[in-house]
Amino acid sequence: MIAMIGAAIAPGIAILSYFYLRDSLEPEPISMVIRSFVFGMLLVIPIMVLQYIMQNEWNWQGGLVADVVQSAVVEEFFKWMVIFFTAYKHVEFDEPYDGIVYAVAVSLGFATLENLFYLIINGLNIAFWRALLPVSSHALFAVWMGYYLGRAKFSNSRKKERTFLWLSIALPIGLHALYNAIFLSVQNWIVVIVPFMLLLWWQGLKKVQRAHEYSSKKLSSRPQ
Repeated sequence: MIAMIGAAIAPGIAILSYFYLRDSLEPEPISMVIRSFVFGMLLVIPIMVLQYIMQNEWNWQGGLVADVVQSAVVEEFFKWMVIFFTAYKHVEFDEPYDGIVYAVAVSLGFATLENLFYLIINGLNIAFWRALLPVSSHALFAVWMGYYLGRAKFSNSRKKERTFLWLSIALPIGLHALYNAIFLSVQNWIVVIVPFMLLLWWQGLKKVQRAHEYSSKKLSSRPQ
């Protein structure tokens, strides 16, 4: 059981540590990051209950549209809501890169507890693939979410803020939906998912670099 718990939490902690340590300008309080991670974990049960109701009470079973709504829309929307109300409005969210830190923390909290449940049900033999695909994909969807939340928070007009807020929820849902569609619609999915994940990492790291540059400009413009 200890090995299973370790295998479930290690990928999330490792990926979160990477994105947290990239915040070299003005790192967030570790207590805030842990809090966001815990909030993400707390989302798992209500989301699972809602998905169960959608599948069994509302009879939304099977099909690409049902899967997209139950997984991509529900999960990314609730993660976005938690980030918006617990981090976006917080005083510690004081530079653009912070959006990525908090979004990744919430998403990996969710992915880590979800991963533990999957390993308990299916065993340790799937731990490597769970770390490589679902856990890391949750983090990468969160990079896009956090990047645009950071742009929204420090935009210079209400119109730009609304646009970036819209992008911060729409793009992660779209990426998550595409990720799910690959598994549902492509017979030899491994041929497609590998380049898709590589593209996600490449674009995600570019977003990290851009957010870091925006943060550097933001901090340098502060009164001394």
